[in-house]
Amino acid sequence: MKNSNLIRSVVPLVIILVAVVAAVIMIGSRKPPEQVPVEIPAFLVDAKPANSEPVNFIVSSQGNVVPRNKTSLSAQVSGQLVSLSPQFIVGGTFKKGDVLATLEQDDYRTDVKLAEAELAQAQAALEEEIARGKVAEQEWRSVSSVAPPELGLRKPQLAKEQANVKAAEAKLERAKRNLARTRIRAPYNGIVVERNIDLGQFVTSGTPIGTVYSTDTAEVRLPITDSDLMFIDIAGQSSEGAPVSLRATVGGMTRTWEGKLVRSEGVLDTGSRVVYAIVEVSDPYNLAATHAAPLRFGQFVEAHVTSRQQENLMVLPRSLLRLDNTVLIVNDNREIEIKPVEVARTTASHVYLAGGIDEGSLVVTSAVPNPYNGMKVRLPGDDPVLSEEAESDKASDTDAVPSDASDGGR
Repeated sequence: MKNSNLIRSVVPLVIILVAVVAAVIMIGSRKPPEQVPVEIPAFLVDAKPANSEPVNFIVSSQGNVVPRNKTSLSAQVSGQLVSLSPQFIVGGTFKKGDVLATLEQDDYRTDVKLAEAELAQAQAALEEEIARGKVAEQEWRSVSSVAPPELGLRKPQLAKEQANVKAAEAKLERAKRNLARTRIRAPYNGIVVERNIDLGQFVTSGTPIGTVYSTDTAEVRLPITDSDLMFIDIAGQSSEGAPVSLRATVGGMTRTWEGKLVRSEGVLDTGSRVVYAIVEVSDPYNLAATHAAPLRFGQFVEAHVTSRQQENLMVLPRSLLRLDNTVLIVNDNREIEIKPVEVARTTASHVYLAGGIDEGSLVVTSAVPNPYNGMKVRLPGDDPVLSEEAESDKASDTDAVPSDASDGGR
């Protein structure tokens, strides 16, 4: 009885021990599967050829509209103001030669009459002296055959009377000028900005009476950076000047005007390090109906200057230029090359290259993480390149699938 119980308790332990030993032997005798490295295909990138093209740059700037001529009118003579032109008010427009104000003229007319009387007296005295000289010459020749002296012919007295006539003529001319100056005339076509006098006021010589601006031509002073200045070489522009488009919002509507770049101020501003270029706009107040709307003085405008010089440059999207002024290209061996480039100009959307890459080079247009020189890449349409081991490994994997499944079935 005891022996049967012992056998029942030992047999399971023996079976378990035999199974464990068999499992260890099987695991130890199993060969590991052959490890064949699988190569990852080269990184796929997009690229496009870079070609140079003629480029006309548009340089953007901004500035205020100012008059070409700004004049502070003043009286040249003294007198009481007796009349004002209806146009001589703030905002009034006038033409060259219009009488803007008139001073009292009575005293100046009297001065003219006095000067005319003095001139008549001087001319009469001159004629009288000429007659005396002729009489003296006749008397001298009647008593002597010797040439008469100048004093005997009264030539000094004649010269004195001639000088008196010239002085009287000059006095009359000045009196007439003073009379004409009582009418204050417009020096050019313009607009009244300020008036400092009114009817009945007595003004003296030199008293400022108002400020006027010329409306024939307006100017816009544009700051141009040194990098932009190379594309709008002002000194090399033709006599017509480079075309400039001006834009501003007036009354809720966008208005445009056309001007021309005529000159620069020629001095680099020490504070902002820019050169100021001058743009001229004809008939800014649209008095001759040359524009769709008037361009008023003091208006702030945006300006776009079109360069007359064509540059052959490579134009790329701005995003392709890296922070260190390099771009990525793909060489004939389908490898990445990091090329430093010469940047001529950049805008918000494009970069213009003057050198650094060859014509037709394939520039990478897609994002490449951590690029380096010699990095293998492929382009759309290229077949992935795998090693022979990778190809065989791919075939053996497919063959091994049903075998594993059959083992599992057993």
